[in-house]
Amino acid sequence: MQATDRAAPIAQLLASGRAAEAEAAARALRTRHPDDAELARLHGVALLLTGRGADAVAVLERGARLAPRGVEVRCNLASARLALGDAMGAIAAIEQALTLSPAYPPALNLLGNARRAAGDLDGARAAYLAALAASPPAAGIAINLAAVELELGAATDAEARARSALTAADAPVDGWLLLGHALAAQGRHADAEAAYAEGTRRAPQDARFAYQTGLMRDEQGRTEAAAAAYATALMLDPDDGRALGQLVYARRQYAELAGLDALTARLRAHVTAGRGGVSPFAFLAEDSDAATQLACARLEAARVETATTPRRTRLGWRHAPSATDATLRVGFVANGFHQHATAMLTAAFFEALREQLPHVVLYATSRDDGSIWRARLAAAAHTFRDASVQTAEALAQTIHDDAIEILIDLDGWCGGGRPQTFALRPAPLQVNWLAYPGSSGAPWMDYLIADRFVLPPAMRAHVSEAVAYLPRCYQPSDPTRVPVVPPPRAALGLPEHGVVYVCFNNSFKLNRASLARFAAVLRGVPGSVLWLLDAGATVNARLRAVLAAEGVAPERAVFAERRAHAEYLGLYAHADLFLDSHPYNAHTTASDALWAGCPLLTAPGATFAARVAGSLNHHLGLDALNASDDAAYLATAIRLGRDAGARAALRAQLAALRAASSLFDPRGFAHDFALLLESMAQRHRAGIHSGAIG
Repeated sequence: MQATDRAAPIAQLLASGRAAEAEAAARALRTRHPDDAELARLHGVALLLTGRGADAVAVLERGARLAPRGVEVRCNLASARLALGDAMGAIAAIEQALTLSPAYPPALNLLGNARRAAGDLDGARAAYLAALAASPPAAGIAINLAAVELELGAATDAEARARSALTAADAPVDGWLLLGHALAAQGRHADAEAAYAEGTRRAPQDARFAYQTGLMRDEQGRTEAAAAAYATALMLDPDDGRALGQLVYARRQYAELAGLDALTARLRAHVTAGRGGVSPFAFLAEDSDAATQLACARLEAARVETATTPRRTRLGWRHAPSATDATLRVGFVANGFHQHATAMLTAAFFEALREQLPHVVLYATSRDDGSIWRARLAAAAHTFRDASVQTAEALAQTIHDDAIEILIDLDGWCGGGRPQTFALRPAPLQVNWLAYPGSSGAPWMDYLIADRFVLPPAMRAHVSEAVAYLPRCYQPSDPTRVPVVPPPRAALGLPEHGVVYVCFNNSFKLNRASLARFAAVLRGVPGSVLWLLDAGATVNARLRAVLAAEGVAPERAVFAERRAHAEYLGLYAHADLFLDSHPYNAHTTASDALWAGCPLLTAPGATFAARVAGSLNHHLGLDALNASDDAAYLATAIRLGRDAGARAALRAQLAALRAASSLFDPRGFAHDFALLLESMAQRHRAGIHSGAIG
């Protein structure tokens, strides 16, 4: 029997998708014909398809020795090595195949795949272009090329390439996924949603399209529609942590609390079991603990670390310690350097920091919105860079070229953050600070800036970074903001004389427990109202329904329409007491309330996010408003609600403390912050790489 005849049944089994049967048959035949190169090749393919990558490599290496001029076996060997994560070994096998057949399209396409896995995006692009030039129009190769172009930051090129490829009859359904990604990268969220919808039509069981549809709906502010898409994705793939996390977070945003407890229990179990995909930022709103929050962050960090390792290895940046007398160059990366909470907290700080440090660079990853906040930040920095259209790697390269010694991430796992940039390690010291209230869990972060209230000793074990402690509250503020005198109470729907409790936190923080606590306060103070931010008629109605179920008449919930920042600050003149939420406190909102003269009551918890408002009170000198537990919280809120004199005295005390406290002192904050950074730099220059500072 000819060798080709022996191999034919194996090939037929593989072609019909019966890889396990093919493997068993090939193994049996090879005992009788150990020198049959084609049998060895097909056996290797079958092993690869059944998930036995290491065995496949061994058999295919044997097949390559038996067929010195075999192109296919070398391509198969490359695929097997690539499946095991050996990109360089795959490239070596493909290059051998290409010496035998230099213009073989499958080998060139494989070369592109291997180079991409090795982090060589330019080389991958060249290989895909060569593959296209050597073959008839091939949609699969074109889609691979488009994916690399997108990674290189050429989103419009990727879009054009994907659209062209999708006209082919054999276009892979993944082309619609890639087209959606290219459109999303250009900020064309509705168009991207349409591309994902077409992918869903063609592959209705593919959960990826439903998940991406949800993301695009979120970007357009259609939160309930986004939740429906996440629910579909989760139905199609019950193990999809991304969809589960986003579904829970979306439902919190639009206050759909019915049935949420079962979903949140499922979410916590997902993280506790070590299964990734859950957004660490969204998870902060869950009733969890610092250890589990860190576990969630570490899972996401591990995913990013794996994805960026090839590029980081290829870049090969090494960071020798600077000389002890070198000029300290500090960079800050943020998506909030525009009209955003981050800018409102930091503008005055950066203006003061300019005088404290020799060179400060701000990298804005959001577009210029023309706001006064953007202009102030641009003027405050020694160098201001608009990085809004840069890829993660391009931004990392810019930072590296700027010779930044300390790079500070103001976003962390918040939306718009650039963890991939930090994972490439463009600076020798990298620091987590401000917007993400917790540990990053990331091996590329060296320090977390905190204060000793927001991060007490009991929580230190649940932080992956070394801690750099400020001697004041870790959160800065801008005392140059002037609240606008508000309309009268009646014009805002508030009672003329009743007590006004306020909570202008975003709706995702208003969980059932917090709303029940608010309701108990209202029941204890007749005639009082709860003032919340207007989240739309549907969400407002749901919040009122939860309060009604707790015995509070719907009209006692009043909603403030969103306003310009100075006008919003002015509203606090009508508020008697801010009632904080749990487990995710007011953060920037707490600073706003205190600066505008409204006292804030909180019950500090056991996570970073649950202690921020408490830190503000503590450093202001108002520890009396840091309740020890729920019972103390309720007792204080009700006592103040029933005692107008106590409320007036508290407001006067806040005004006096605000004027004298370190909390609203950007120059002092900048001085302490600069000293902390200089200590980091000197420790690093001296070869000290561990331990807390401050």
